[in-house]
Amino acid sequence: MSEIRENSDIRRQIINTFKLCGYTIRSGSSDFLVAELDNMYPEDRRKILDEMCDHIQRQGLSAPVVEQHHLELAFRESQNYGLNESETVFSVIDNIFTIPSFIYDCERKKFLLDTKARSLLADPGAKAECLRNRYYMLWQRTARHEMFAKSALDQNPTGFTLRRVENILCTSKMRDVVTLGMFTQFGDGKFHVEDPTGTIPLDLTEAKMHSGLFCDGCFVLVQGKYTDGVLKVTSLGFPPSEAATSSRAYFGTANTWGGRSKSLLKYSQRLKTVELTDTEATIIFLSDCWLDDATVMQKLRVLFEGYDDSPPVAIVLMGPFTRNPEHYRLLKEKFTELANIIAQCPSIMAKTDVVLVPAVDDPPTSNILPRPALPDFLVAELRRKVPRVIAATNPCRLQYCTQQITIFRMDLVTKLCRNAIRFPESGPIEEHVARTLVCQGSLAPMHMNVMPILWHYDAALSLYPLPDLVVLGDSSKSFSTQLQSCTILNVGSFAKSNFSFKVYVPHNRTVEDSMIPSEDSLTEDQA
Repeated sequence: MSEIRENSDIRRQIINTFKLCGYTIRSGSSDFLVAELDNMYPEDRRKILDEMCDHIQRQGLSAPVVEQHHLELAFRESQNYGLNESETVFSVIDNIFTIPSFIYDCERKKFLLDTKARSLLADPGAKAECLRNRYYMLWQRTARHEMFAKSALDQNPTGFTLRRVENILCTSKMRDVVTLGMFTQFGDGKFHVEDPTGTIPLDLTEAKMHSGLFCDGCFVLVQGKYTDGVLKVTSLGFPPSEAATSSRAYFGTANTWGGRSKSLLKYSQRLKTVELTDTEATIIFLSDCWLDDATVMQKLRVLFEGYDDSPPVAIVLMGPFTRNPEHYRLLKEKFTELANIIAQCPSIMAKTDVVLVPAVDDPPTSNILPRPALPDFLVAELRRKVPRVIAATNPCRLQYCTQQITIFRMDLVTKLCRNAIRFPESGPIEEHVARTLVCQGSLAPMHMNVMPILWHYDAALSLYPLPDLVVLGDSSKSFSTQLQSCTILNVGSFAKSNFSFKVYVPHNRTVEDSMIPSEDSLTEDQA
């Protein structure tokens, strides 16, 4: 009886506090808030409610009636440990089309914000501009590397000189040539290296290829001997990689990541404190979530119910969400069924963001990157029942405290291996994939005929400066590897790998393997 009386007192306090601010709470909307405030001291309870009223007022409601999702948003914002409004503990940059684009200025030797208007239907010159921007990003990074910097040449006689293609074409012969350009195959079947100043045909018969997956359209460092109009290649490698701490020095405090904050949250000391102290925070990643598969839906139910006792910061579900993308009506029903599953998990409902990242096969089908979010008519009922569902683009970006996370649903490992001109002779494939992405600084390191992109939105595929975590939703075998303090994680297929998934722990930046147990193993454990 005392517990019921205390809950009634808390509910009355909630209603009266919001009434003083001019708001009425919809019946039943405050149930989750009563449970949250029940464990707090009265002083903390009053402070939280006052802060929530302030947040509700800033939401600019069209009517003075507060729904549950308004309360959930206000409560989440009030838990930001005294942070500024722009300093969010967790946020999803769900619209990758709004990502800021930066262009390298060769004269000033710094990156400047591109203020030109962008369009889905760009003019033909936008493709060349997109490739030039990629080239100059890699050129400035390579030119200041210790192998090519002037200080290295002064102290080390074996240092290299990085040359433009036009400088090489001015001579008939040149030994020890090193140049940076796009590795591309022309109509004659021969490979060339191309930069904004010209092209040179390559002779690869004696070329030694360094680690990585070399595809038509990637950028390479070529070393060899130029004679008779042909560059005979002795060594073919990628531009050197660079740690994010070094890259960010050329952007200042500009927000290169996106989101509502004007400055980069990477430098927030208060967020860093939250990151180090919250040891229980986790983010869950799944791929190939086939909602039209009864077994998959059952396993998702087990997952949500299992994590309801210790809700993660976010659960990221990657597509394809159906094996038959043409059955729109069926998929809409399955999203509603997913909503019913999540609605039965009150802690998940209150504390966890559910992020939906579509695959290229999801409606509306699109083979061009970046890919838009799932249409509203498919997820409207899911959003109504679960307000913390976020339909994101592909790729999308997450920000947890000071950590930056890129999510990309694409069978990229398969595509890289299929289009590589020569498969690596040694080394784990995950290390070659990681090196390719990190050195290229892009999620699309190959010819646009193979990976079509929207030219004006190439910044959405950028991995420069490097994020802390790159999550790939590839249906091949899962893996986790690290390069330049950036973790490259492949989630693997939830539906094809005995319902396994990945758990990321931001506190210590570790990746844990997890799996939904089979019914047989559950029966054995109970026995």
